[in-house]
Amino acid sequence: MDGRQHSEDARKLIHILFGGCAFLLRYLAWHEAALVAIGALAFNLAIMPRVGAAIYRPADRTRRYLHGIVLYPVAVLGLILLFPYRLDIAAAAWGILALGDGMASIVGRRWGRRRIPWNRDKSIAGSVALFLCGGAAGAFLAWWCRPAVIPPPFLWFSLGVPFVAALVAAFAETIPVRLDDNILVPGSAAAVLWVFSLMSEDLIRSFVMDAGMQVLIAAAVNGTAAWIGFRLRTVTIAGAVAGAVIGTTIAAATSWNGWMLLLMTFLVASISSRLGVHRKTLLGIAEERGGQRGAGNAVANTGLAAVAALMAVLTNSRDAAMVAFAAALAAAGSDTIASEIGKAWGHRTYLITNLQAVRPGTSGAISLEGTAAGFVGALLLGAAAVALSVIPSPALFPVVAGATLGAFVESLLGATLEARGILNNDLLNFINTAVAATTAVLLMGTA
Repeated sequence: MDGRQHSEDARKLIHILFGGCAFLLRYLAWHEAALVAIGALAFNLAIMPRVGAAIYRPADRTRRYLHGIVLYPVAVLGLILLFPYRLDIAAAAWGILALGDGMASIVGRRWGRRRIPWNRDKSIAGSVALFLCGGAAGAFLAWWCRPAVIPPPFLWFSLGVPFVAALVAAFAETIPVRLDDNILVPGSAAAVLWVFSLMSEDLIRSFVMDAGMQVLIAAAVNGTAAWIGFRLRTVTIAGAVAGAVIGTTIAAATSWNGWMLLLMTFLVASISSRLGVHRKTLLGIAEERGGQRGAGNAVANTGLAAVAALMAVLTNSRDAAMVAFAAALAAAGSDTIASEIGKAWGHRTYLITNLQAVRPGTSGAISLEGTAAGFVGALLLGAAAVALSVIPSPALFPVVAGATLGAFVESLLGATLEARGILNNDLLNFINTAVAATTAVLLMGTA
């Protein structure tokens, strides 16, 4: 790279213009589209440093391959490989990344005086631009590529869901971590598009028509429970609101049996957070806010369970969705038990990557006591799911196995990425539940 001054406008212009290649997805087979993405990656690795040095930020010189110019085509390639027969999803997520993320940066730098409260590096104007521009680009590209999908998706999916995906991506971009936006934005957008792609229009209509009273009762019960939790100082105001929404969703979608499993998960997490508080306080590793749960914690631990609950009634895969629901809650509850028991009574803690002794509370640290407690917690919550008829008894092993694997993956990522600021605790918790749910569904399918 030469010594020319960096131009952020030029960088974002190329970022946006490369999104134009998404129009090709209407005409290309997935393997042809993958070759285009590989070609773009090769160009950015070998040629771009020579012809486009001005678009490289100063930090890119030290990050080698872990910067946006390389990660952008990697993300596009990942979208194509993940959705080979739904290239409309790949195109929509690509459009949200290209125009949405590009305009977010441009608008944020020029008019972003008001900052996001939990991330001062992001602006409200930039997030709004990502939502509006990304949603519009995603909707147009999803509609454009609609004829390439057999059978074509519903028109409401192509024109409406990309805006929901862009809204989620705009929120995800504000999470205060160093995970590159070229991964975070299309990844979160594609996940939303995929979930909606599984939903049945008939089941959505039926649920909306039949669940009115159930939703009202669930909202009243969860609103009361959230208020009690706030008064008992187990949750913050934001945590109470988020918990009420999630609880209402789960109760309306899975009936009160599913809600009882959610309540048990919350109770074991709250109780375990208060065990050994004196020792944890002395070590400086006690929960923030006295163990009160915030909105981020609620979404990270139970948000995926709420999505699985909706999928149970809005898709034709109810059994798999309920297994994912139970596994996500078992993972969330058992992970908190393992962490808090390990910090309260663990005699020795070891870093999962090299098994060297580290102080309690270190990212990625595990202990024999905490690991055992987490396994027992997963087993008990899984058994509760069986007893409540949330899942059949053959699903108990997949649920426990998924929760256990999710905990180890979380510890591994905590040891390698959390300390570097690439992930934070909330993202680790969400990944934990996602791994658990995916593993349980796959194991159930092979049983």
